[in-house]
Amino acid sequence: MAEHPIGVHVGPGLTDDGELLEGGPLARAAEMDADGVQVFLTDPQSYKNPKPRPDQDALLASDVMVVVHAPYMLNVATTNNRIRVPGRKLLAAHASAAAAIGAAGLVVHGGHVLAEDDPAVGIDNWRKTFAYQEKDGGFPLPVLIENTAGGGNAMARDLDAIDQLFDAVGPLGAGFVLDTCHAWAAGWDLATVVDDVRARTGRIDLVHLNNSRDPHGSSRDRHAPLTGGEIPTELLVEVARAADCPIVLETPGDAASHAEEIALLREALGG
Repeated sequence: MAEHPIGVHVGPGLTDDGELLEGGPLARAAEMDADGVQVFLTDPQSYKNPKPRPDQDALLASDVMVVVHAPYMLNVATTNNRIRVPGRKLLAAHASAAAAIGAAGLVVHGGHVLAEDDPAVGIDNWRKTFAYQEKDGGFPLPVLIENTAGGGNAMARDLDAIDQLFDAVGPLGAGFVLDTCHAWAAGWDLATVVDDVRARTGRIDLVHLNNSRDPHGSSRDRHAPLTGGEIPTELLVEVARAADCPIVLETPGDAASHAEEIALLREALGG
């Protein structure tokens, strides 16, 4: 694996019947000359537990970086017990399944509390998620919390909120994913974002390097191709260089366009 691999989000890579789709994620990585892939283990809008994958052994044996993204609607911060408690169980199930395929980490959105709730309760619910899991031996791989683009009382939308969140979960081993489209939408300064985030989290484990279809501060999460959005491509490259960690592209486009983006990044980053 490359020192700082560049991967592409490819979705589950499975048919509805659980068979490999177009050769599966490893075939997609080869097609795009990618160093890694990011996959879902279930429908991203589903509460279903992951099932064993037909390519599990191949993924484990491969030198391709694998990152797993948890379902989008998973929210362990919420005060709603009917969402939070199943969410904790689902997060644990995805962590176990991700470890079983040799994933480097499990990406999960920070979630939110209701408008009438105190965000401090959501932060404590995140702390409890790690504390409860520790009773079962802890998570079997790094759980990486991703910044989000918008939403009131979000746990990972504003830098100050992230500061408070990582005061609680950083010592428990939580990692961080910096999504450039989300940061742009939230109004962050991408020229200083790496230092700004590390000052609060102490780490950046992965960068979702995405352009945006919308203006700075829009709170809209609409990804654009690396060279085809509102964020100057040179600024995205500088974020990747400063972060100095693995990258996953979640940009729209086909295999050929993703191969071009990977080649562009490798040349710009000297690797």
